[in-house]
Amino acid sequence: MVRPLEERAKILVIDDDEYILESVKEILSQVGYLVHTTKNGQEALTKLNDSFYNLLLVDIVLPDIDGLDLIERLTDTLPKMRKVVITGYASLENALRALSLGANAFIMKPISPKDLLGVVEKELKLQREELKDLQECMAEYIRNKAKKYEK
Repeated sequence: MVRPLEERAKILVIDDDEYILESVKEILSQVGYLVHTTKNGQEALTKLNDSFYNLLLVDIVLPDIDGLDLIERLTDTLPKMRKVVITGYASLENALRALSLGANAFIMKPISPKDLLGVVEKELKLQREELKDLQECMAEYIRNKAKKYEK
């Protein structure tokens, strides 16, 4: 199923494994997501500074920077970019550190298409809900300010 235009989220995949990059890009592109890839953290930081991404898929082990250090260096965005760690090195220590640095989910290697799509769709749904809540709060704030000026 191809996503409607309003659901065509931009996703950045960061992994030094060319096979992983191409596989993930193909899976996500087939269902309509806009997918960009990079093999290292520095290039990822450049892309993240130049453009907004709805979701980041990042490997822990990168050639130039630890994937979790990369997550820690990211600033918050609106709507909040979702961050998913891809790893073949699952450990309780990595999981706790990733969550404390702002990661939202994990995907274990080897990556199954079903698991990948499930996590991506869940995280993007949460992002849309957060954005809707933010819009409702802003609308309420504006209504309350308008009432003050009506008096």
